[in-house]
Amino acid sequence: MITSKERRASKPACQIAPALRPGVHVVSPRAGYTHHGIYVGEGLVVHYRGLERGLRIGPIEAVPVDQFTRGRALRILDEASPHFEAAEIVQRARSRIGEDRYHVLTNNCEHFCEWCVHAEQRSYQVERLTYWLSTPLRLARSVRDHATQVRSLLTTGVSGFASNRRIHP
Repeated sequence: MITSKERRASKPACQIAPALRPGVHVVSPRAGYTHHGIYVGEGLVVHYRGLERGLRIGPIEAVPVDQFTRGRALRILDEASPHFEAAEIVQRARSRIGEDRYHVLTNNCEHFCEWCVHAEQRSYQVERLTYWLSTPLRLARSVRDHATQVRSLLTTGVSGFASNRRIHP
């Protein structure tokens, strides 16, 4: 079985949707993020509506493809090794219709789709955002640590140099 680390390292590229088949993970671009859903057949996508309609949070629902895309492109994530067969992915997606526990950082549309396909609730978008936001903090810590090491080296080095130095007449 492929690990989540291997899956992340080779995160699947998107393809323009030539022919949808039930159980595929679909995405559609939005301003600043990508919206995720599971195509379940008969022209329907199950997705976490979340903040999809403004600030009002919504549940997991099945909607027509054109409503899911809202006039934008639809792409299929090329999942190299899904954890489940297509029928099971569809069943998992349908089993959560009506769930209304959306949280942008811990339970969003991508978390939902990753759970359906890989039995792992995660969001690569949230992980990238968290990493990006933590970069200045990591940089500040690194500078602080290097400054501490330099100060220690100078303090120890100067006193060590003075105590080890012998003056020869």
